[in-house]
Amino acid sequence: MSFSLAFKKSFCYTEKRKKDKVQIGVIKKEKMKEKEEERLTKLKQIENKWYEKGVTAICGIDEAGRGPLAGPVVVAACILPKDSKIEGVNDSKKVSEKKREMLYDAITSSAISYGIGIVSQEEIDEINILNATKKALTMSLQELNPKPDLILVDALNHIDTLGIPYQSYIKGDANCYSIAAASILAKVTRDRIMRQWDEIYPMYGFAKHKGYGTASHIAAIREYGICPLHRKSFVKNIIQGKENK
Repeated sequence: MSFSLAFKKSFCYTEKRKKDKVQIGVIKKEKMKEKEEERLTKLKQIENKWYEKGVTAICGIDEAGRGPLAGPVVVAACILPKDSKIEGVNDSKKVSEKKREMLYDAITSSAISYGIGIVSQEEIDEINILNATKKALTMSLQELNPKPDLILVDALNHIDTLGIPYQSYIKGDANCYSIAAASILAKVTRDRIMRQWDEIYPMYGFAKHKGYGTASHIAAIREYGICPLHRKSFVKNIIQGKENK
């Protein structure tokens, strides 16, 4: 076999392998897209049942920051178009920080309306975290224009929804598209706030743990004491432990 013929066969084989890899890549992407479409369809089952009953505008609501030792509690409300299927929308806890930021932009740009309610750590200490969360929820609804026909909320009852009917769902952020979208808006908003505070109080590491009671955060409180961002009602045991040492 001549060199030129051998080279030609080798070149053709290499090109064929390249084409096969490209084709395999295309098939994989198509399968991933189909899988994501199926996931989103399942995630919208709750909404679709309400649409079938004649509801036209559904608002999802979720909170971020009920458990941390520092910072505000944030509630987001959003009304998305009936045919909305934003790839990647999921319970915010299942989505990376980088992807949440991207989804925040996609959700807010396509939303019919959305609102954010924020209640400070000072008020949390005054009225307790449950009442603060409920207040932030009402605040988020006040920002909506237009208002929805129905509210779907994650595990909250006895709330002021401005006279708008609501349904509460346990683990709604993991099982309902609208609530999942709201969970991303709430989480991203709160994370941004905590990153800003980290620039003022870098010793606590707020940018990393967002105020939650991690070992490093508790150690920082014991070393530096508390700052204005801390919820006194949440850290009193840590402070008492420090004083007793």
